[in-house]
Amino acid sequence: MELPNGKSLILFDGYCHMCNRVVQFILKFDRRKVFLFAPLESSAGLYWKEKWKIPESVDSIILIEENDFLLKSDAALKIIKQLGGFFRVLLIFRVIPQSWRDHVYDLIAKHRFRWFGRRGSCMMPTKEQRERFI
Repeated sequence: MELPNGKSLILFDGYCHMCNRVVQFILKFDRRKVFLFAPLESSAGLYWKEKWKIPESVDSIILIEENDFLLKSDAALKIIKQLGGFFRVLLIFRVIPQSWRDHVYDLIAKHRFRWFGRRGSCMMPTKEQRERFI
């Protein structure tokens, strides 16, 4: 399984309400349709985690690119950069050391189900969105 040229894959927690809202946000503002999506729990998610030797315990957002992958805050900042436009203002957070950014990321991730809720099943993309999901 290979990524189409010029595409990046976002692996996300399909049971997390916040993660699903982030995916919906990216779908809305990814005008160039650069991003494809797969829940971490899906066969595609498991395939890519195994291919890149990403530990099973990693349940954060994972950005898979042609020859690399990014986790946590680095993945989020790269997605923001790709979205472009006004969102690039958020790239100011790159001045914060990665360890600090990831600490905040981990804090939110640890409490995401309590703060935002947990879905009983992975999200079902709309008919228009299906082509963007692996």
